[in-house]
Amino acid sequence: MLRRLVEEFGLFLLPFGLFFTCLLLVGRNPLQRAHWDAQAFRLVLAGLAVVIASLVASGLFSERHATGFVPTHMENGRLVPGEFR
Repeated sequence: MLRRLVEEFGLFLLPFGLFFTCLLLVGRNPLQRAHWDAQAFRLVLAGLAVVIASLVASGLFSERHATGFVPTHMENGRLVPGEFR
């Protein structure tokens, strides 16, 4: 679960990294706040859009099991763990 959160946080930061790179290429100092103030709202929206798009894509294209999940149950007096079949 932590890996998934780190991945989504990285995807959220992607537009900020691209803007940082763009400022470097244009020749401006990316550490000055004046360059970021005008674009902060747009960058946050772009980051959220990337995260939402990745969640939708993973929901649409993730692996599906042909059968369902069989929960943990008792079989002949023995506890059988749950599994996908």
